This record gives sequence, C-alpha cells and structure tokens, in this order.
Amino acid sequence: MKRKIYDYLIKWKNLKENKMPLILYGARQVGKTYIVTEFGKNNYKNMVYVNFEQDEKIIPYFETSVSPENIIKVLENFYNTEIIPYGTLIFFDEIQNCNRALTSLKYFTEQAPEYDIIAAGSLLGVSINREKYSFPVGKVIMKTVYPLDFEEFLWANNKELLIKEIKESFGQNKPINETLHKEALELYKEFLIVGGMPMVVESYLKKTETIKYTEIQNLILSAYTADMAKYTENSQSIKTISAYESIPNQLGKENKKFQFSMIQKGARASIFGESIDWLINAGLVLKCDRTTRGDVPPNMYTDISAFKIYMSDVGLLSNKAKITSNNLNEYNQLYRGAITENYVANQLVQNGYELYYWETTNGSEVDFIIIKDEKIIPIEVKTSEKTKSKSLNSFIKQYKPEYSIRISSKNFGFENGIKSVPLYATFLI
Repeated sequence: MKRKIYDYLIKWKNLKENKMPLILYGARQVGKTYIVTEFGKNNYKNMVYVNFEQDEKIIPYFETSVSPENIIKVLENFYNTEIIPYGTLIFFDEIQNCNRALTSLKYFTEQAPEYDIIAAGSLLGVSINREKYSFPVGKVIMKTVYPLDFEEFLWANNKELLIKEIKESFGQNKPINETLHKEALELYKEFLIVGGMPMVVESYLKKTETIKYTEIQNLILSAYTADMAKYTENSQSIKTISAYESIPNQLGKENKKFQFSMIQKGARASIFGESIDWLINAGLVLKCDRTTRGDVPPNMYTDISAFKIYMSDVGLLSNKAKITSNNLNEYNQLYRGAITENYVANQLVQNGYELYYWETTNGSEVDFIIIKDEKIIPIEVKTSEKTKSKSLNSFIKQYKPEYSIRISSKNFGFENGIKSVPLYATFLI
C-alpha cells in the first residue's frame, strides 16, 4: 500500500549531515511496522528487526550497557546477522517496552552515526518512565505516522488520474469536470465510513474477505481500550475509557466544545484532564483549541478552558457512532457536520497544521484557523452546497484575511476572496 511516509524515509536515508536515528510514533495500527519493513527490504542489504514486545529475551542485554559497540555485538549474536555500517537497517519496534534501547539512540548519534536505526512505538508519550531513563531529546529525529489521508485512499483505489485532475483544478481554482466531481464526492463519502487505518482499507478493497472492514475497526477499538487498561492505573483507566467513549456524543451536539459533564455528572477538568492528555499522547485523539483573535498567531490568544476533541481516524468515529454508507444521509445535519469536521481535522493535522477554531462571545464561530505561508487563513466547513455563513463573513469583515477557504460539496472556485475547496480536496490545503 503506497504511503507518503515512504518518501520521507528515503530522504532520511540520504541525509548527508546531522543524520540521527529516526523515531516513528503514532497510534497502533497506522502502518508503522509495515512501511519500515518494506523500506528496509527495498533499500538496504539486510535488516535486523527487533520487536521488544515479542523478543523479550533480548531486553536484559540492554540493561548491562547501551554503548553502540556492545549493542551491535549483541544484535549480531542474537539474530545471527552481520550488521554493516550504512548497509544494514536496524529496526527497533515497540521500543516503548525497552527504555534502555530508547536511551541508546543518543549514543548512536554521538558515537556511531554510521548505523541507520529506525525505532517505532505506539505509546511513547505515555509509557516511558522518564524518572528512570532520559529521553534522547535533540539526539533523534521524530516523525508522526498517521492513518491514510484521502489522497492515499485514492491511491489504494487506483485513482491516480482522478488525483491529477483534482490537483489541477485546485491549483487553478477552476471547476473540475462534473462527472469527476461526483465520482470524487462518492469516494469521499466512502472514506468517511472506512477511514484510513491500513488494515481496514485493505479489507474494504478486498470485498470478498471473510472478515469485514467494520469488524477490523471493532478490533482496533478494542485494542485501544485494552491499552488504556494496561498502561494506566485502574482508577485512571476507567476515566480514560469513559472520556474516549464520550467523543461521539461530544461531537454530536450543536456546541462541539468538549464538556467534561458529558462524561459523567459532576465531572471536571481536574478529574478528567489527565485522561484527555493520555488520549492525546497516545495518538488516539486530536485536540483543537479555541482562539479569540484572528489577527495574530492563534496560540497567542488560546483559551485553554475551551477545546474540541476529534478522533484520530474518521472511520473509527463513524464506527462508534454506528454510521454506515447506507444510513449516512439519514443522519441529521448536525451529526453529518461532526463527521465532516472530524475528517477535515484529520487531513489538516496530517498536513502539519496545529488545530484551532475561532469563537467570539456573541456566538460567531469559524471551524478552523490555520497559518499558511505566515498568513492566518480561516476555514469554514460545510456538508453540502449550502455555503452561506454569517460567522465566516464576520471574521472576514473584522480581520480582512488575504483569502478564506470554504470546504463543501461545491466544485472548485474563487469568489469574493473565498477559495471554494470540495470536501475531497482537503488533502491539498
């Protein structure tokens, strides 16, 4: 399955200066192990694959010494494989299970940069015991791996020509052929249900598989819940699971601001704040902060008491909300708007944007605010072709941005300073 992260790995391999071990992190099942394994097979003479979750017997060897010289000898003996400088890829998978291996990356940077090392972990942000072992800050390159974005979903569906037409229309602000527009919208609607988890997409494409893609989504969600129980104390795990389970209801209301009282009666940030942080650090949710100004960088006027929480994959949200391709249009506008917002949030984060929304005391709200080319750009999200928005007009009148973006089911265009972007082209923003 073609992934954008693969090109990043090639660039990392070819670095001539400041080459450091690479850490890939992100939620479980986003495809970290698969893509690194394929990368290793295609670009190195050989690869040493160390899975600290499966190969527990190797962990004690890291307790004695984490010097590169010692580790290379241990790996060669343990896996009966020669490790060649610049020619062997060393892959430390599930590295959160071996803190000393994580610490060792610092010494490879300082003492043995001739060895190419990639580490991957699903819960690095929540499972590392920082009191005992130091994280190699400044000694590693870190990169987040996300589920497939919509362009990758189109690749998986062999729609390269459609992608070409979409990119041309986006760049020229001109309508795409109406037949192609409708085809892309239908694929977008499928993506809302399927999402971008690689195993789910693979099952969706193999329609004859005995296990349905929805069942794989259920398995992934169950694995996430198991992690919450495994990597938190009992009292905390209950809170974390409850916070995660509340997300569909949080997004299904008119005011999508996260409300602790929707988790349970009397809940407060002081009780559930740690659970929200755990979900964010585990890569299971995305946080969108409120900003009250539109003429300065959003983080300058962030209201820490108000935020929205989106799930990291829109397909998993649809699964939890019991939405299918058959009943999507039956849901009211409010919930379809929530699913659409979640989709846009996923795409923006995958393109490197921090998430903010703009809201005023009089109730005006713009769904997303981004900084693009050092300019503040408001983004309004609509589920249909009905695109009138008092809030966006209010923002434009008050802050006069160079241009605004309206994402909807309308075709491409540019009018009155507003760039019209069809929902399926969000990956190009």
